[in-house]
Amino acid sequence: MNKILIVEASISDGRLMSGLLTRAGYEPIAVDKMEAAQEEVAKLPPGAVVVAAMKFTGGTARELINWQKCEGYKFPVIAVVDNMNAVDLLSVMRDGGAVDVIQRPAIDKQLIETVGKYAKPESVVIQLDNALIPRRSEKFKEIEQSIDRIAQTNANCIIFGESGMGKEQIARQIYLQSSRTQKPITVIEAGGAELVGLHDPKSDRNEMYNRIKSYFQNAAGGTIILKNIQLLNFEKQSVFLHILSEEHPDVRVICTAEPELLKMVSEKRFRPNLFYILRQVDISVPPLREVSEDIESLTDYFLTLYAHKTEQDKKRLDVSATKALKLHQWPGNVRELKDVILFAAFHTSDDVITASDLNFSQSEPEPDTSLRLQEPEKEKTKIIAALQQSNGNKTQAARLLGIDRSTLRYKLKQFGLD
Repeated sequence: MNKILIVEASISDGRLMSGLLTRAGYEPIAVDKMEAAQEEVAKLPPGAVVVAAMKFTGGTARELINWQKCEGYKFPVIAVVDNMNAVDLLSVMRDGGAVDVIQRPAIDKQLIETVGKYAKPESVVIQLDNALIPRRSEKFKEIEQSIDRIAQTNANCIIFGESGMGKEQIARQIYLQSSRTQKPITVIEAGGAELVGLHDPKSDRNEMYNRIKSYFQNAAGGTIILKNIQLLNFEKQSVFLHILSEEHPDVRVICTAEPELLKMVSEKRFRPNLFYILRQVDISVPPLREVSEDIESLTDYFLTLYAHKTEQDKKRLDVSATKALKLHQWPGNVRELKDVILFAAFHTSDDVITASDLNFSQSEPEPDTSLRLQEPEKEKTKIIAALQQSNGNKTQAARLLGIDRSTLRYKLKQFGLD
């Protein structure tokens, strides 16, 4: 969705333009002062457009255009004019720097068509494909080895990791390297509309059952990637469990899940029998803050893609930017890193990106650093830490870990700690 910055002193016209743009699928931002306009321009993403009145509080469209040029911004500016003749309009566009004009009395007729000429959705937006991004950490090399091993089997798999870590890319790589690659693949979002169903009075089965069953039928011999299985409600869990345990379809299921799934299983909010059918093998993807050695290679990859898409020379980071990236906690992980690098590359006129060019969001959640069990490969370490913190009191340790005593006893035996 393209963002359109409206700089307009008239409240009524600003409201009119915002309404028209919203209905047309754009995301309008309306301001009435030069200072506010400059602040918003600095935040605009690729593909945005500025619609500015010839005069507004504290400035003019021409002054805003000149400021953009001085600061290195290249957003197209469309001027809103008042009944100008052809000579004056040419002057606005040639000398004033506007790419086009809209006559104020004809805003409702000209705005959407004119904006559509210059709004460029995803013109330089990097969309990650199914390939794995090259990374240098030992942990990621282990993940690549796990992909190779798992792909040679027909085992169901769960890929654990925080949001934004590229779990779907890993799932697709398992499919692409497997013997099922010539058969269909179906990708389903567990919390999406494709799994919403109502009771069908004409059938003995619930409509949800029929819908989920159809996915297995269409993927016969192939693979289903079920994303974010922690979002499956109990009814959907029951349908998947019945199909997998009673009907045994010839379909491999590869799931992605956030770490909270483990807690849901221990608290019986996710059916353990379904969990173990789906988790015949697993892969745990560490958050980016724990593999900071990957930041440099990921950043290089994104800058290379950006240079290719924009047909520009490749930009690079200076020492201050590299340090800032490594110090950030990355609650949004690789996806957040991609957005930060893209934003900096687009808004930096120089070939070198500095720390001051990096725009870290101030509204992101803090990463979870508690003892609660969330990632399979770190469970043993967290259990030992909880036992030490509780002086060996298993009831207190279980409480710190967010599990019950019976689950803790099972884990102690599993890891040889009993």
